Amino acid sequence: MDGATFLTRLYEQFNARAIDALLASMATDVMWANAMEGGHERGREAVRSYWTRQWAMVDPHVESVTIKQGKDGAWVVEVHQVVKDLGGKVLADAVVEHAFQLEDGLVKRFDVR
Repeated sequence: MDGATFLTRLYEQFNARAIDALLASMATDVMWANAMEGGHERGREAVRSYWTRQWAMVDPHVESVTIKQGKDGAWVVEVHQVVKDLGGKVLADAVVEHAFQLEDGLVKRFDVR
């Protein structure tokens, strides 16, 4: 599967809250940006804990707009992100850029730019 197809599937799984499928797409020592609290989460279980906390407070929905591979090999995804509170009120509606480093068919690192 090519990188763009792989990443499109990840966003679909995120929006469906398919956490086990998402985590299976990551390296065991993945470095994942914690956009809510800052810093990075390291490892699948840390990402699980982060998302569990996040989804208990807000309802994010992220759609890819463009997906391109950069000169450095990282995949850059422009996304439309809508974050609502658990009652449905929109808290944020923005276009942001995500960067993924893939290794051996898995996410090795994720950053928000």
